[in-house]
Amino acid sequence: MTTLIINALVVNENTIQDLDVLIENGHIKKIGKDLQSTPADRVIDAEGKYLMPGVIDDQVHFREPGLTHKANIYTESRAAVAGGVTSFMEMPNTVPNTLTQELLADKYQIAANTSLANYSFFMGASNDNYEEVMKTNPAEVCGIKIFMGSSTGNMLVDAPEVLEKIFANAPCIIATHCEDEPTVRSRMEYFKEKYGNDVPYNIHALIRNEDACLISSTFASSLAHKHKTRLHILHISTGDEVVLFEPGIRQNGQILLADGSKKLVTSEACVHHLWFDAEDYHTLGNKIKCNPAIKQPHHKEAILQAVLDNRIDVIATDHAPHTMEEKNQHYWQAPSGLPLVQHTLNVMLELSKAGKISIERVVEKMSHAVADCFQIKDRGYIREGYAADLILVDTNADTLVEPANIYAKCGWSPFEGTNFGSRVTHTFVSGHLVFENGNFNEEKKGERLLFSR
Repeated sequence: MTTLIINALVVNENTIQDLDVLIENGHIKKIGKDLQSTPADRVIDAEGKYLMPGVIDDQVHFREPGLTHKANIYTESRAAVAGGVTSFMEMPNTVPNTLTQELLADKYQIAANTSLANYSFFMGASNDNYEEVMKTNPAEVCGIKIFMGSSTGNMLVDAPEVLEKIFANAPCIIATHCEDEPTVRSRMEYFKEKYGNDVPYNIHALIRNEDACLISSTFASSLAHKHKTRLHILHISTGDEVVLFEPGIRQNGQILLADGSKKLVTSEACVHHLWFDAEDYHTLGNKIKCNPAIKQPHHKEAILQAVLDNRIDVIATDHAPHTMEEKNQHYWQAPSGLPLVQHTLNVMLELSKAGKISIERVVEKMSHAVADCFQIKDRGYIREGYAADLILVDTNADTLVEPANIYAKCGWSPFEGTNFGSRVTHTFVSGHLVFENGNFNEEKKGERLLFSR
């Protein structure tokens, strides 16, 4: 089926233009100002709406296999496309952990059968699977994930000789969770002894503090520079870490430094670290308990400034759902992580409405820069010949977050009760109109992401 989108405000490569876009055979066939007379099976008049490349979320936890009481690839990809996320990269701390090439292949097969969005999966590293990690195919796998802090599961990599070997020989980009484990453990024991079960509202930010993040991010950065390794540090949660990163420039499908050399160390900000702060623990408590922790208000301002300065390169979610029953446990037992993927674009467009970031920069950080950072093949831009991963957004319509319209399997959101001033009306995944005004067409599944490496 060919689809012609007319009268759209196309947000692409730092411009907004009134254009028409023709979709054919899953790709963008033509872009122009006068395509209205072009024959097409379906015509969508996008008058007054923004047409953007689909959001690429480089960090999600969709929980399959092994934790499917919380979520699975089908349910979470459904939530993703409803929010304008057309591609995701999923993490290896499922059950079993994705520590072999066989287990990695199993996840790809599940996604091929069930995912409504395009997909890729990180290969997990541990202290004893070096040989398996080295088998990772850089053209078909988004990257290697190293937990340099035991966020969840049993995937902490803390053996110095293993870290040195992986950084020295990694076949593709390394993505790290950076929190210093000794710091976190010592502070946890200190606060358990001090408060017992009568914990202060913001204890999570006190345990997983700025020092824990900075120590680990500094160490990871030093390894990357020592071995000339491409490193991507996930979910920056402090302004303290920003000094580790240099401003990047997108050019020829890569992120470079001002002198034209490759930017070895890139980084990511997540929407919850830009939206919430430690004062929100008063009202939301464990609902916003996540690792690394949401911290004091000045950090979210510093993180956003680093996004604007191109020190932080991309924006993602770290979508990590748990059931409400799990979250309602006492602080010491409640798991970390929150569901975010359905409203990630709404959050950033709300910040744009507040004058904090332009719509063009939102698209850059959530689509263009992600594609360049990971060197995704033919996605992330509105260009002729590229895959038609496209979304239409109405910034004159509201999205009220309430249980009835939450698609994540866990059924709740930290944004419940928020009325965002934007709405995703259409989502195309590889040319297939999978979501339209609240309705899903699940006849076609997403595609596996490929990489130009």
